[in-house]
Amino acid sequence: MTEMHERLTAARKEAGYPTATAAAEALGIPEPTYLGHENGSRGFRKASAELYARRFGVSLEWLLTGRGPKSHQPAAPEEHNAALVGYVGAGAETHFYAQEEALDYVPAPVGSGEDTVAVEIRGESLGSFFDRWLVFYDDVRRPVTTDLLNKLCVVGLEDGRILIKKVQRSKTKGYFHLLSQTEPPILDVRVEWAAKVKHLMPR
Repeated sequence: MTEMHERLTAARKEAGYPTATAAAEALGIPEPTYLGHENGSRGFRKASAELYARRFGVSLEWLLTGRGPKSHQPAAPEEHNAALVGYVGAGAETHFYAQEEALDYVPAPVGSGEDTVAVEIRGESLGSFFDRWLVFYDDVRRPVTTDLLNKLCVVGLEDGRILIKKVQRSKTKGYFHLLSQTEPPILDVRVEWAAKVKHLMPR
């Protein structure tokens, strides 16, 4: 067996997933993405390989190259994963990448759904304590709804910036103030969409 996608298929079956669809659902990965990885129609990156190796109980080296011990161990299909879709830098800007694949997959907190995604904080945008923490969110609102006011949210602005801020209503209709504890407020801006931060956890 010399092809990476063939090793992936073998690892999935030995881990107890009868079909590729079942594996995709258990891992929280879009079915077309996983099917492409397993049937060889599209390659997969190291981040995806690390997830598959961990969940299917095989060594990363064996999955990627076919060398070294296979090291099969029982998988943990009950764990749910969320796509890592970007990073929050020192200026509190989340940079989304225009890729078909997520940057990585990370263990999601209890209660997460299929739409839950994560961004990783890099730097001190929310304070030095939160460097390298993960921020999880879903339920994106377009436009902003009143239940998000005074809540910490991931927000998208007209100019393309994606920020993590507390949302407050402006006196100007259709505009908002965006606040944080570590940076000056951003006043009177239009918000294209917002989603309440559901969970923060260290990576």
